[in-house]
Amino acid sequence: MHHHPVDEGVSPHCARLSQWAIGTYHDRMSFIAGAHAVVGPYGYSQEEIIEAFTAVVSPEGAHQQIVERIHIATGVKNRNLAIPLKDYATLAGFGAANDQFIRVGLDLGASAIAGALAVANLEATDVDMIMSTSVTGIAAPSLEARLIPRLGLREDVKRVPIFGLGCVAGAAGIARLHDYLMGHPDDVAVLLSVELCSLTVQRDDVSMSNIVASGLFGDGSAAVVMVGAHRAARMGITGPRVVASRSRLYPDTERTMGWDIGGSGFRIVLSAGVADIINQYLGDDVSDFLGDHDLKIADIKHWVCHPGGPRVLEAMESALDLHDGQLDVTWRSLAAIGNLSSASVLHVLCDTLYGSGGLVPEPETPGMLTAMGPGFCAELVLLQW
Repeated sequence: MHHHPVDEGVSPHCARLSQWAIGTYHDRMSFIAGAHAVVGPYGYSQEEIIEAFTAVVSPEGAHQQIVERIHIATGVKNRNLAIPLKDYATLAGFGAANDQFIRVGLDLGASAIAGALAVANLEATDVDMIMSTSVTGIAAPSLEARLIPRLGLREDVKRVPIFGLGCVAGAAGIARLHDYLMGHPDDVAVLLSVELCSLTVQRDDVSMSNIVASGLFGDGSAAVVMVGAHRAARMGITGPRVVASRSRLYPDTERTMGWDIGGSGFRIVLSAGVADIINQYLGDDVSDFLGDHDLKIADIKHWVCHPGGPRVLEAMESALDLHDGQLDVTWRSLAAIGNLSSASVLHVLCDTLYGSGGLVPEPETPGMLTAMGPGFCAELVLLQW
């Protein structure tokens, strides 16, 4: 391992960065070569969705005011859905919803992967490993298997389909690709997230969890192309680099978030205790993780966070003492497209990488990509631009 030299005239902040900013193509780093994010084909304002989804979750109309109040409180202004809004009232059960998941998911996934490969200036035949994640539908063969012939990936590509990580999977997926690429530094790996959350909304269910979910979650997909250090050197890619990651499973939190799966499909489990978990644990978790790399929370210049919802983001701002607009890109994503489960943090990553609504990060600045999900768990990923 070699370190960048520290000039006597640099600030303490730059000196600290130089201590952890190890050689550009060190084998224990992986590189994000490109990313692309897409949303469901049918876009609506939150007001339009409130009217239609009220009829789905409460056909008698008795809970209209509650639904409206909760949907407005999510801070979501617009969402994109997998199917036309009028079709949700007649979507006949789990089988029909899952059929739509496969049909629409394949189209969105194909678009996301093709877009990410184009940004990375790579061909489908360059891909050595593909990991797919979703928690809003089931397919066997899995989505990425069905996309291999459609996109022209090689027949010997390694496949890792993941189900069950939920909202954390965008961050955890990047972390697991990083783990793989440290052992395969010449390889190209792709992460695909497809989440069509609207298809899981339960009909005639006025539980608080279902009402919140019907107002918060949207539909979309995203893909990230990553390369190992040797491949990055040949391609001339200098960042952003994945430096390290950390996983954390919290005790006695199994019923905080997830699914109860039954005849009607995925019935959401969503506790109000997520903010409490964040307040109790996240500050120490992030500080400890960064401390292992000679960094402090104040050193992080770019926060790429999963937009879980207003209470979640407010708890993160409080726990991490982020009060100067550090989560603005995440807040904007929540308002513009809602919470897309595992795809959301990848949408925020695209917005950060390509300057949508913000400034493109400067080279050699540190970033943190983080998400939380069922378990209840968190994934922290340290980046360097």
